[in-house]
Amino acid sequence: MKISAQSGRRGFSLLPRTKPRREFIERYGAEMSRKVLYGALWMLGLLGLGEVSGTPPVAYAGDRTVLVLEDFQSADQDGFPLEWQHENQRSQAKGREAYRIQAENGQKFLSAKDAGQRVKKRKIEWDPKAYPILTWRWRLHKAPDGSEPIAAVYASLDTDLLFIPVFTKYIWSGGKPEGTIVEGGMFSGSEIVVQSGLRPVEEWVEERINVYEDFKRIHKHEPAEKAWGISLFAGPGVEIDFGSITVSAAK
Repeated sequence: MKISAQSGRRGFSLLPRTKPRREFIERYGAEMSRKVLYGALWMLGLLGLGEVSGTPPVAYAGDRTVLVLEDFQSADQDGFPLEWQHENQRSQAKGREAYRIQAENGQKFLSAKDAGQRVKKRKIEWDPKAYPILTWRWRLHKAPDGSEPIAAVYASLDTDLLFIPVFTKYIWSGGKPEGTIVEGGMFSGSEIVVQSGLRPVEEWVEERINVYEDFKRIHKHEPAEKAWGISLFAGPGVEIDFGSITVSAAK
């Protein structure tokens, strides 16, 4: 137990009598100033003004057990989602045309057409141990025969010693059976098939995955306390939509 610097007994103090009163007042005033400053910064965080580091503010759905990673509410002038980046900068123009936010019956989503490349979102406040359940929706419109994969969602929960993202790829496969696991290599992540075949089409399909347990089982270690980010992929000739992406606490 920590002993207080001042006794609760009236008229008795452990403060040295030789300590100047002015110094004590200045010290007390400085401490109060720091508390006021910390309180102000905390309130700014509650108001959703974000952190000094530039990390986007956390958005919760309903209660604090569900964290919204992306709901595709914000787009630039071309319809490309804000805070997202292209995986391949050399084909950025094609990527901007391929991935665009659309709306239907008041609901926004990301439409992908003939992309053949990934888009990624980093700097997300996501602790995969506290929020292990990744949930998203996708809706297939069409895919050429032989598409492999049709589409994928990448959960990057850590980086290696070279700061390369360590990810698990959850795919909609054209031909591999659902539940198939393919081990990754040095520069490719492991993949898990969560949907298989060219159907259903024109129908939203929801996925709920415990990415924390998958990561530990596949990569044999705990993920980072803060995930690196998420990525989306749609194959060549594929037309598919991605809905809101959330993470939640395990029940």
